[in-house]
Amino acid sequence: MTFAMLTISQAVEKVVKVKPFVIEALAEGLLNISSLARQIHPMVEKLADKPVKQGAIVMALNRLVPHLDNNASPSFEDTLGNIGDIIVRSNLIDFTFSNSPDIFDCHIKLMNEISGQHDVFYTMVRGVFESNLVVGSSIGGLVEKYFAKEKCAYRQNNLSAITLKLPANNVLAVGFYYQILKFIAWEGINVKEVISTTNEFSIIVNDDDVDRAFTILKNLRNMKGSTSLH
Repeated sequence: MTFAMLTISQAVEKVVKVKPFVIEALAEGLLNISSLARQIHPMVEKLADKPVKQGAIVMALNRLVPHLDNNASPSFEDTLGNIGDIIVRSNLIDFTFSNSPDIFDCHIKLMNEISGQHDVFYTMVRGVFESNLVVGSSIGGLVEKYFAKEKCAYRQNNLSAITLKLPANNVLAVGFYYQILKFIAWEGINVKEVISTTNEFSIIVNDDDVDRAFTILKNLRNMKGSTSLH
C-alpha cells in the first residue's frame, strides 16, 4: 500500500494545528513568521518526507494565516456572557487512591458520615484505575480514617476550588473549556484538578494562585466580543 506524500503547505498546516497557542499568536500577528519557520523546519521535513527550504515554509505560513480563525464563536461568547456565580472554596485537600474492590465501601462510609454537613466541600471522581477526592480540610481526617487501608497515590494540601455556574447552552459551545483553561495557562497558573458536571465547572489550584485565577475567570464574563484579557 502506498501513501500520498504531504505537500509543504499540508505539512505546515498539520504542524501548526497541533499547537493552539501558536495558532492564536499567528492569527493576532504576534509571531515572527521567519522565526517560526526555522523552529518547525525539522517537523515539516519529516512530515513531507523530503528536504524543504525555509523560504517555502515561510510562504506556506503566510498563505495559512488569513485562514486561521482565532475569534471565539458566537455560542462561546454568549455562554461567557451568561456565566453565573463564581464560588471560591479554600483550604482543600486533594487525595488520589488506587481503585480496589473495597473502595466503594470507603466512599459510602464517608458520605454517610458527612451527609448532615451541608456546607462541607466534597467531590469524588472515579477513573478506570484511580479515584480522586477533593475535600475540605475539616473532613480530611475522615478520609484518612475510612480510606486507611487503601493505597494513596497522591495527596496535596493548601488548595482552593473556583466553581463557575454555567448556562444550559454551555454544552453547545465548541472549545468552551479550552478557552477558559487557556487564559489560566497564559498566566502561569497550575491547575491541579478539573471537576465538572453538566452546568458546573471547577478548577483546583494552589491557595497562592486563587486570587489571580478568580480575577481571570471574573474578567471572562466581560470579554464578549474580544479574545484578549487586559
